[in-house]
Amino acid sequence: MNKHRLSEIELEKVKCKFGASHTEFFDHELPGFYLDVLKSGRKSYRLRYRANKRLRVLTIGDAQVISLEEAKGLAIDLIRKAKFGIDPKLDIAALNGPSIEEFFVNKYLPYVKSYKRSWTTDVSMVKNHVITKLGHLKMASLTATDVIVFVGQMKSENYALGTCNRAIVLLRYGFELALRWQIEGVKNNPAKEVKNLKDDSKIERYLTPLETQRLLQAIRESESEMLQYIVLFLIYTGARKREVLEAKWRDIDWAQKSWRIPKTKSGKVRHVPLSTGAMDVIQTLRKKIPFNFLQDAPIFLNKRTGKPFVSFFYSWNNARIRAGLPEFRIHDLRHSFASCLVNAGRSLYEVQELLGHADIKTTSRYAHLSRERLIEAVEFVPHIKIGAMLPLGAQAYD
Repeated sequence: MNKHRLSEIELEKVKCKFGASHTEFFDHELPGFYLDVLKSGRKSYRLRYRANKRLRVLTIGDAQVISLEEAKGLAIDLIRKAKFGIDPKLDIAALNGPSIEEFFVNKYLPYVKSYKRSWTTDVSMVKNHVITKLGHLKMASLTATDVIVFVGQMKSENYALGTCNRAIVLLRYGFELALRWQIEGVKNNPAKEVKNLKDDSKIERYLTPLETQRLLQAIRESESEMLQYIVLFLIYTGARKREVLEAKWRDIDWAQKSWRIPKTKSGKVRHVPLSTGAMDVIQTLRKKIPFNFLQDAPIFLNKRTGKPFVSFFYSWNNARIRAGLPEFRIHDLRHSFASCLVNAGRSLYEVQELLGHADIKTTSRYAHLSRERLIEAVEFVPHIKIGAMLPLGAQAYD
């Protein structure tokens, strides 16, 4: 190791040794600090140090841009940090790496748009919450405490716990991608240690038999002829609204009485068995459409546009108000489908398959619906009088 008083070296004259790719000139006064001269002639001040029992090398700056005194001062500060357990290299990477706004706008969103059907939800979350509250911070500087404070701010602004949890999940996934893509400075996932908020406020809404009759009557009276068919098909299949609106005639297997859903929330193809009621709906609609359009046309065709419905909220809202169900949502039809299955004695596994849930935990929220059936079930145990169970010689109390 060549040791010199760097202050005595004439910067312009010092050169790399012949045949070497670079030559290091270590400072005699400050251990680990040296001038690195490349074969190309470029000269940089560098520091070799130990942090967390690991030998690290950090470039402080170009010798043509930064003075020896400035480089030495920075080196001394970095050595102090290393002694206190702060790795200067990671600290500098955090300063040089992308901000949270830069990463989520330029890296994360373009990626999720390429495959995620619900990417617009991510755009809204990034724009309205992540950027406004965390966007100015560097990716590498975010801590678990920052995430907790961020979620606390959302709660204080009266956002639903489900919305807060979606923000945590988005951050967690974003940093997972950053680690996978080796984004500069990102060495850990600060959202990984932050648990989702426990949401006990979820209310699953189901139609009672009487409410079902009122709703069916209201949709028959709707100004939109197609509404009754859409709602009935949702009730009979338990499918998601978007799945139904995008259904095409070519996806129906008439022989097997099955509906193929090519694009699902989980990204997998799903096959839904069709009940007699569901078959009646599409058989009725089939008679209304010329045969040559059957394969390519959407089942629930918007006659005005000739395309699938984007939304039918106006006619649905009018119908549910007429039925006396102003807060009943389209998605609640899916819950009603599940409740019918569970209360009919079907297993949660069957419900999971029919709803297309990837995780049985999602389906398990319907488990409580079978409680009434369990109460009915225990009544099948033969009734035995108390007195009949007493041992001989014992007397029953009055």
